[in-house]
Amino acid sequence: MSTSHSVLARAQRAFAEFFRLEAAAGLVLIAAAVLALLVANSPLAQAYALFRDTPLGSGRWGKSLHWWVNDGLMAVFFLLVALEIKREVVSGQLASRAQLLLPVVCALAGVAVPALLFVALNHGDALAMRGWAVPTATDIAFALGVLALLGSRVPLGMKLLLSTIAVADDLIAILIIAFFYTQGLHAGALGGAALVLLAMFVLNRCKVTRLLPYLLLGGVLWALVLASGVHATLAGVATGLMIPHYDRRNAIDDAIEHSPLETLEHALHPWVAFAILPLFAFVNAGLVLEGVRLHDLLAPLPLGIALGLLLGKPVGIVGAALALRALGWARFPQGMDMRAMLGLGLLCGIGFTMSLFIDALAFAGLPRHYADGVLGVLVASVLAATLGVLWLKRTLPQAVVADAGG
Repeated sequence: MSTSHSVLARAQRAFAEFFRLEAAAGLVLIAAAVLALLVANSPLAQAYALFRDTPLGSGRWGKSLHWWVNDGLMAVFFLLVALEIKREVVSGQLASRAQLLLPVVCALAGVAVPALLFVALNHGDALAMRGWAVPTATDIAFALGVLALLGSRVPLGMKLLLSTIAVADDLIAILIIAFFYTQGLHAGALGGAALVLLAMFVLNRCKVTRLLPYLLLGGVLWALVLASGVHATLAGVATGLMIPHYDRRNAIDDAIEHSPLETLEHALHPWVAFAILPLFAFVNAGLVLEGVRLHDLLAPLPLGIALGLLLGKPVGIVGAALALRALGWARFPQGMDMRAMLGLGLLCGIGFTMSLFIDALAFAGLPRHYADGVLGVLVASVLAATLGVLWLKRTLPQAVVADAGG
């Protein structure tokens, strides 16, 4: 088998494995969120609250389970996100300018339009304005899990475009968290974090491929970033970007030998998909619905989030795609038309994981605002998933032969 055929076959296997894992993880994520809502609104509500607040650790590390999930385990999630982004940029869907333009522009528009809708509804409330970024995120696992319900009717090009938009969306969300949700910087801890990051960079440039030194330094980096005032999960991002990866010009046949990045990504993916993210969903989605009425959703904060995800996402993404096609700069992937693109835009309105995470950052210490944010995210995600599936079920052909995308 030639090198090009080997690389193509490996890429096809990787895509198939990724989509199967993400789709299954999305269904588990949905189940965890539903379970959290049921438990939080049942006679077990007090036990659920005690579970979330269970103290772990001692001294300065004596924090609640909820804190350890959001600030500790989610750093592993962000590490995996960084690994996926780096792989896509170096050797995947984001490596080619032709492949890059459509998903990146759609992702940017899919961030800008929801944020503008939120600001339009909440510009008079300084506290609510902290949540402007909540409706800008897409949950790739949740969206692919919902898409999997349609089976073979979904063209491969749609799956690839959805996942690539979500990866670009995650990168934008990371930048938003770094620049807008960082407070009270501590220069000494930041300096220490910079030195640790430099050490990892040196290891990378010296072609050190053992993972253990990077992971040990990543743990030190997490503690320093936490002390610095920057959100600790960004240490996971920085560590992921330092893990070595072979680009597609490398002569090594990855079917035989994986790069360190791929090895770590494959090892982490099942744990993140089936343990960390469901646990995050369970401890964050338990909104108490007692006393919640329709007019609560119509308040500016939850309404801004809901409209941002449900309306802003598809308007931004579909509008950007149509503009690029009209200018002749990009085309829809093979197997997709205007109707399919609209369905994809609706599914991108499933914010969930990253939206809930940003909601927790934006409204830390503001429980009423945080609960309103959770309400907006949950309602929008459920409606986006339902409308997206119903629309695509109606518009996609009964069976789709697998294609290479476009």
